[in-house]
Amino acid sequence: MATAKIAIIPARGGSKRIPGKNVRELGGRPMIAYTIEAACASGLFERVVVTTDSREIANIAERHGAEVPFLREAGLANDVTPVSLATLDALQRLDPGGERYDMLAQLMPNCPLRTAENVQHSHAQFQERNSPSQISVVRYGWQNPWWAMRRNQEFRLKPIFLEEMKQRSQDLPELFCPTGAIWWASAEALRREKTFYMEEQTGWEIPWQRGVDIDTPDDWAMAEVLLKMQVPSPS
Repeated sequence: MATAKIAIIPARGGSKRIPGKNVRELGGRPMIAYTIEAACASGLFERVVVTTDSREIANIAERHGAEVPFLREAGLANDVTPVSLATLDALQRLDPGGERYDMLAQLMPNCPLRTAENVQHSHAQFQERNSPSQISVVRYGWQNPWWAMRRNQEFRLKPIFLEEMKQRSQDLPELFCPTGAIWWASAEALRREKTFYMEEQTGWEIPWQRGVDIDTPDDWAMAEVLLKMQVPSPS
């Protein structure tokens, strides 16, 4: 019976908003190195594997301790294919019979500030809750999503949540936003559902300082500031 865990790090080479993002230096190291090192240092995984379509990313990933046993097909490395399918493809290539791994973590390299300790704590909750999948989330802060508005071409505003717009923020339930830092799933459930968004999924809260997704130049600038601050990870 499978009892091992595998970390899969999807890292395609075609980033458009920040060209070369996964291997661009952040704090003196390629961005992808942070994710590889957090996975390896957690001590949870039998293998830490990067799935990529880029030989440059593959070479850098291997130098920092990850395995890159194959290059991903182009059809799984475009702008429209869900990243979960690239992760599933890697799982099926590495364990076609479903006999080796009972669970996996998908760790996005554009969330470089999560730590090995974060990975360990998220895994502990995943095991405790016995859910088919678990995604990492961050708590909304000063920007209250209950007060979100649409604005038309004439600059007229229309609340999305009309009733909640009338309430005080302290009287509204807290909301959470997914971040790609640490996503867990049982291998069996991912094979069946082909997505981490499952009916009985749970959410593990990561401090927003550790869960930043880098998708734009502004995100990158904020990550550089946070990295310099060395925000301690809570126990």
